[in-house]
Amino acid sequence: MNFFGTIKLIFRTLLARKGRSFLTILGIVIGVAGVIVIIALGAGAQALVLGQVTKLGSNLLSVQPGKNNDKGPPTSAFGIVITTLVNSDAQALRDTGQVPHATAVNAIVRGSATVTWGSQSVDTNFVGTDSYYPDVVSFDMQEGQFFSQSQDQGDANVVVLGSTVSNELFGGTGVDPIGQVIKVRAASQSSENQPGGIPLRVIGVVVPRGSSFGQDEDDQIFLPLDIGQEQLLGIHYLQSINIKVDSSDNINQTIDDITRVLDQRHHVLQPTDVDFTVYNIADAVSILTTITTALSLFLTAMAAIALLVGGIGILNIMMATVAERTREIGLRKAVGATNRAIRNQFLFEAGTLTLLGGLIGIIVGVVVAYLISLLMKALGYDWAFVISLTSVVLAVGVSVLTGVIFGLYPAFKASKLDPIEALRYE
Repeated sequence: MNFFGTIKLIFRTLLARKGRSFLTILGIVIGVAGVIVIIALGAGAQALVLGQVTKLGSNLLSVQPGKNNDKGPPTSAFGIVITTLVNSDAQALRDTGQVPHATAVNAIVRGSATVTWGSQSVDTNFVGTDSYYPDVVSFDMQEGQFFSQSQDQGDANVVVLGSTVSNELFGGTGVDPIGQVIKVRAASQSSENQPGGIPLRVIGVVVPRGSSFGQDEDDQIFLPLDIGQEQLLGIHYLQSINIKVDSSDNINQTIDDITRVLDQRHHVLQPTDVDFTVYNIADAVSILTTITTALSLFLTAMAAIALLVGGIGILNIMMATVAERTREIGLRKAVGATNRAIRNQFLFEAGTLTLLGGLIGIIVGVVVAYLISLLMKALGYDWAFVISLTSVVLAVGVSVLTGVIFGLYPAFKASKLDPIEALRYE
């Protein structure tokens, strides 16, 4: 029998056993689709992490209060408040003579607040910072401008809105937010202690930025540091200092410079006196990328188990097929079919089943991965739809290889049947 005749016979045989063929293919479909979806999720997660860093900016360092404990979580994780990091520390780090590779330094405090304008009220987050913030964190203004150094240092009652807050307060009203006066009251303070809130004039609205490390960058407002510290939080210390470095090659040197300056200012004489930690944002990204890669590999291995189960299904159905078609095999061998032809027929059947399962699995996997990307985007994440050609080739290749491997034994068993004994088989 020629090649095309063999193919026709294979499809006729598979169609004669539609239910069994479908169940066999289903195991391969699940395995292949699982591999493609999981690899796509891993690639999407890594793209998301890298995208978060791009939003924050490149070559960033962050100084946090409290010493990081290598054997456990940082002090702040236990609710301990460290008050030794102050604004004068940020000013000292701006000295290019001491920290030559720092191109921008900004101080930050954060909190929750209620913002009102007329009858509209929004619960949001506020960032108390200085005019250097746009030089450190990458973002653009949708309209207006960020507050200047004179407004920051002069305690001007100004505020910059995230796009979400702007839309919730002014969306649909036809009113331009710029120039409007809103009132801000810290969530930690009662309306009795802060009646009506602090009046602030809107001078800018930031372009939509999406989420960054679980934080909605659009659901917040920006106001001068002193207002955030003294009037809203009632504190005189900082929660963090961010530093932008001119080049990634100078990150380690800048960490050493920052540590030296703060050691002198905080009178650190021995390691137990250290009350701050310098974090490299790139290190955090590297850790997250490693975690997502490891998780993807683990889940891919789990999906590969489905391919193994599908291979066992191939073995079972081919063994049953050989038993059911023993007389047919005997008849074919009696009329001249060679052992090789019988073996190839059953191998082709197994390969066809897995190839069909692989192709259907690709379609299912791509569709599911695309739907997940749409869902993640709807939830506010900047999720990339990434389908790796390697994952497709790998999934299909493994599925076909699985079919061939698990189809070998039944195929050889069929080819070795004695034609006389096969014709006698009941």
